[in-house]
Amino acid sequence: MRADDVRSSFLEFFAARGHRIVPSSPVIPHGDPTLLFTNAGMNQFKDVFLGSGTRDYTRAVNTQKCIRVSGKHNDLEEVGYDTYHHTFFEMLGNWSFGDYYKAEAIAWAWELLTSVWQLPPERLFATVHHTDDESFELWRRHLPGDRILRFGDKDNFWEMGETGPCGPCTEIHYDRTPDYSGRSLVNAGTQQVIEIWNNVFIQYNRTADGTLEELPRKHVDTGMGLERITAVLQGKQSNYDTDLFTPLIARLEELSGKRYEQDLGSPIGVAMRVMADHVRALSFAIADGALPGNEGRGYVLRRILRRAVRYGRNLGFEQPALYRLVEVLAEIMGTAFPEVREHRPTIERVIRAEEEMFLATLDRGLERFATIAARAKARGEQVISGEDAFLLYDSFGFPLDLTELMAREEGLAVDHAGFERLMAEQRERSRQAQKRYSAEVVVRTLEAESEFVGYDTLECESRIVAVEGNAVVLAATPFYVESGGQVSDTGTIEVEGETFVVGDVQRVGNAIVHICDRPVPLSLRGSSARARVDAERRWSIQRNHTATHLVHEALRRVLGDHVKQSGSLVAPDRLRFDFSHFGKVTPDQMQQIEQIVNEKILERVDVETRILPIEQARQIPGVKMFFGDKYGDIVRVVVVDEKFSVEFCGGTHVHNTSEIGLFALTDESAIAAGVRRIEAVTGWGLVGYIEHLRAAYQEKAADHAQLTERYHSLERQLDRLRFEQVVAELMPHLLNAARIVGGVRVVTGTVPAQSPEHLRLIAEALRQRLMQGGIGLLAAQLDGKLQLVCAVTDDLASRYHAGKLVSTVAARLGGKGGGRPTLATAGARDVEQLDAVLTEFPQLVEQWNPHD
Repeated sequence: MRADDVRSSFLEFFAARGHRIVPSSPVIPHGDPTLLFTNAGMNQFKDVFLGSGTRDYTRAVNTQKCIRVSGKHNDLEEVGYDTYHHTFFEMLGNWSFGDYYKAEAIAWAWELLTSVWQLPPERLFATVHHTDDESFELWRRHLPGDRILRFGDKDNFWEMGETGPCGPCTEIHYDRTPDYSGRSLVNAGTQQVIEIWNNVFIQYNRTADGTLEELPRKHVDTGMGLERITAVLQGKQSNYDTDLFTPLIARLEELSGKRYEQDLGSPIGVAMRVMADHVRALSFAIADGALPGNEGRGYVLRRILRRAVRYGRNLGFEQPALYRLVEVLAEIMGTAFPEVREHRPTIERVIRAEEEMFLATLDRGLERFATIAARAKARGEQVISGEDAFLLYDSFGFPLDLTELMAREEGLAVDHAGFERLMAEQRERSRQAQKRYSAEVVVRTLEAESEFVGYDTLECESRIVAVEGNAVVLAATPFYVESGGQVSDTGTIEVEGETFVVGDVQRVGNAIVHICDRPVPLSLRGSSARARVDAERRWSIQRNHTATHLVHEALRRVLGDHVKQSGSLVAPDRLRFDFSHFGKVTPDQMQQIEQIVNEKILERVDVETRILPIEQARQIPGVKMFFGDKYGDIVRVVVVDEKFSVEFCGGTHVHNTSEIGLFALTDESAIAAGVRRIEAVTGWGLVGYIEHLRAAYQEKAADHAQLTERYHSLERQLDRLRFEQVVAELMPHLLNAARIVGGVRVVTGTVPAQSPEHLRLIAEALRQRLMQGGIGLLAAQLDGKLQLVCAVTDDLASRYHAGKLVSTVAARLGGKGGGRPTLATAGARDVEQLDAVLTEFPQLVEQWNPHD
C-alpha cells in the first residue's frame, strides 16, 4: 500500500463515519505565541479543548503537517541515527468534540487496523492508564488481557499544561519481533515494538491545586504518524525504506555516486537519512512562509539546514546539493500538499542561497574545529570550552548543536553552559545598546494601565497615573506605540500650565509610557492632563502605513504569490518594506509596482477597518497575516477594496486612499539571502524627494538624461499631488458647511484653485463626493477676475440645470456663463458681491423653477 493510499484510506474511513475532513493548518502557527512550529494535529483545535472556541462540526479528521525540532518535542538529534524519528512528519488524526467517546474511538481504531488495513491482531498490543478500567474493558472485546498493558502518567496520561484539559490515553503498539515476543518491549524505546496510534480521552480539568475535575463535555484526540504506519503496512523495518523517502535517497545516490547503506551506524546511511528528512522540514516551512534567519523559528530552520549541509560533506558534496531534492519532494508530496509544488521555485532558491552562504565558511570552520579538538585532546581535556563553541558560532555560523555533534564524533563534549553564558552576554550587549530608559521606569509602571484612544482622536483629556523621571503614564492616550513597523507618535502633554514635549512612546506591560523632554514632577501624579499628538506627523505616518498595504499587494501581483512580508518601517518621511524574493526587482517591475499603487490611490478607495473574531477574519478571501505577529481572539482588519488588500493590522491609516497623495519608489536592495527591501515616499515625503532630485538635476543635468526623464515625471506627479492635497483638505470643510434646502444638500464656498481647469476638477470631485441629492457652487479669484463653477449630481439634473444656475448667479456679478446640466462655468467681475451671492445661493436653489 503506497503512502498516498494510506493517507487517503484513513481520511475516507472516518469521513464515512460522519467526520469532517479538515485541511492541515500551516506548520507556521498563526495566533499561537506558545509555538514556533505546529507540532501536533490538535494544535488547530486547542481553542475547542480550552473552551474558548467552537466549530460547526463535532467530528473531524485530517492529516496535519508537523515539525518537531525545539522545546519539549525535539527529535532533531535522533534524526538519521534510528529508523523512525523525523523533524517533519504527518500526523493522521480523528477528533470528537463532545460527541463520541472511548467505545467508538477504540472500536474504529481496531476496525481500521485489522479489517481495512489487515494488520495481524496477534502483533498488536494496547496500553491504558493504570486507572482507566473503562478503556481496559473496551479493549478486552478485541484483545486478550495479557496483550493489554497498564502504565502510569509518564506513558499514558496527556496534559496540555500544568493546569487545564487533560486525560488518560490508550496507545496501540506494533510488535516486529520474529516470534511475537515483544510484550516486555512495549514502551521500552526499542524499534522492535513501536507505538503506531495514540487515542487521548480528554475528560478532566486539572485545577491549580492539582485536583482533577470531570469535564461536562468529553473529547477524543488521536494521532498516528503516517511515516510509521506506512512502514508497518509496507513491511519495512525503517520509515526511510518507504516510498515517502526512497525517491529522495535514490536522488542522493545519483548525485553523490554512493550507495545507500541501511546500517544505522553507517556514516553514508546517516548522512542520506538526515538530508532526506531535513529537506522535508525546510520545504514545508518555507512553503508556509518561514525563512532561515538568526532568531526564533528562522534560526531553527538555519540550524536544520546547516546540519544537513555538514552531513552532505560525508557524501562528498562540495557544492549546494540539498536544494536539488526539492523537485523529488514535490513529486512525492505535491498531490496531498499542493503548496510544495506551487512554491517549489522559491523553496529551491531559499535553500540554495543558504547552502551557498554556509559553504563559504564551512571549510574554514571545520579547519578551526579540527584545531580546537586536537588541542583539547593534546591537553587531556574531554570538553570543548564555551569560548571555542561561541567562536565557531559567531565567526563561522556553526549552531551549537552542530558543534556538539562534531564533538561527539571526536569523543568530546561541549561546555554548553559556557556557550549560553557568552550568548546571553552578547544579547545583553545588544539590548543595552538599544535601551534608552532606566529599568526603574519599567518596574514602576508595570502595574499602571493605559487605554489607547488614538484611532478616533489625536487629542484627549486624561489623567496622569504614573510618573518616573522623564516618563509619564496616562489613563487614556491618543499616542500610538511603535508596533508592526509603525513608529511611535510624538506631541505634547499639557498639565497645570506646563507643556512637556513627548519624543517617544513605549509599551511596558499594560501601560503606555510617554518619554518627555525633561523630568516631570512627581507632584503631578493624579493631575488632569491634555495629550496632543503631532497631527501633521501622524497624518504623514498614516499615508505611509496605508501605502505599505498597497505595496504588499502590488508586489504579489508583479512578482508572484511567493512574496511574503518579513519586516517594515512606517515613518513620517518614508516607508520601508522587506519581503521574500530572489533576484533584483527590475526597473520595469519597479515601474509596474508604482503604477498599481498610484492607480489605487487615484481611485479614491475608502479604507475600512473591521473588528472581528480571529476565526471569522481568517475566512476572508485573500486576507494577509504576518506570521511573526501574535494575534488575540479579536483582531483588527484593514480593508482597501476587498478584492485588493485585506490585512490584519493594528496600525493607523488614512480614511481614503486619495489622502496618500502620490507614491514613488526610491530604492531596492538585498538585505539577506532571499529577502529584498524596497523604500518609498508618499505625500510631502514625495515633495522632499522631488526637491532632492531637482538639486541633483541642477548639479548634473548634462550627465543624467535618465534623471531628467524621472524629474519631469515626478514634477507632473507633484502637480497632481498638490491638487489632490487641496481636494483632500477642502472636502471636509465644504461638506461640513453644507445646507439642506428642500431636500437638496447645497454646498458653497471659495477655493484656492490655480486655474479654471483646477476649479472645474475640484467641482467635479465635489460632485462625486455628494454622489446624489447635491448641488455645489464654487468660486475662485484668478488674475483679478472671478471664476465660478456649478456642479449638480446626476439625479437632480432634470430639475436643476447647472448651466442655467451659474448663468443666473454670474449675471448678478456682472458676468455670464453656461454649460452642461451637471457641470457649468462662468466668469464675472464684481468681487465685492461674491459673499452675498454665495450666502443667498441656497435660497435660489429652494425657489428654483426648472422651467426658468
